[in-house]
Amino acid sequence: MHAFLIQFPDLSPEIFAISLFGNQFALRWYALAYIVGIIIAWRLAVAALRRAPLWPDAQPPMKAVQVEDLLTWIILGVILGGRLGYVMFYQPGYYLQNPSEILRIWQGGMAFHGGLLGVIVATWIYALRHQIPRLQIADLVAHSVPPGLLLGRLANFNNAELWGRSTDLPWGVAFPGQAAQSCGQALGELCARHPSQLYEAMLEGVALGAVILWLVYRRGALRHPGRVTGVFLAGYGVARFLVEFVRQPDAQFVSIDNPLGLAWHIGGYGLTMGQMLSLPMLAIGLFLVLRSRRLAGVLA
Repeated sequence: MHAFLIQFPDLSPEIFAISLFGNQFALRWYALAYIVGIIIAWRLAVAALRRAPLWPDAQPPMKAVQVEDLLTWIILGVILGGRLGYVMFYQPGYYLQNPSEILRIWQGGMAFHGGLLGVIVATWIYALRHQIPRLQIADLVAHSVPPGLLLGRLANFNNAELWGRSTDLPWGVAFPGQAAQSCGQALGELCARHPSQLYEAMLEGVALGAVILWLVYRRGALRHPGRVTGVFLAGYGVARFLVEFVRQPDAQFVSIDNPLGLAWHIGGYGLTMGQMLSLPMLAIGLFLVLRSRRLAGVLA
């Protein structure tokens, strides 16, 4: 029996709902997190572009008015990349048998790593079309993302989804639902789980965001193309890799022979899908940071 656990608060995934012409329309916290995160990213990007000394040779890579146009590309990249990433990385077999459900994003199923790839593709296409230095526009986007990650993970918690593995720590949360309450506990006991959404919110949103803003506004990181992008990729990769140790994997990866839900394993030891996708982020991020330092040394 748990000496202490936290009961999940009585939260609704919907802020409000209305009925119009026989149809139900609702504003969900998850949608609001996307909207507010995009607005914050827009304002951060505009603020950085208006401060010329932050950039190499005091020349911002694009005009502040172009950010709104760039956001349209990024939103499409997030939605299409996030959905296709979930389909390919997490449930390819199911969607090969049910291709008509691939675009039903309202049923849930988005992958951060897929969304990241979508944003990269959309941003680079935009940069090529407008002849903007790719690493500089990548830095601009990367420094604006963490607040959105914070809000998204808080929305995951509010929705009681993506919870962690069972725990006897005093801050374990008893999430609602049959799946969350099935962790092999004694009959009549509640299953307390790691609030892994909050761990990710603090690491990916607060900690990583604070480090990046400090690098941008106190250490002149934007004057070294690729450095902010590298810190973001490596920082997110480390944070996600660590949280995966206490995050419950998707049900399709869990079996009697693989209770930890490892996507790759040998003799019971291996990596979750989230960890496998985070390792390339870490490697590319470290490469970009080291490259920016080496170029800074050459130019000095």
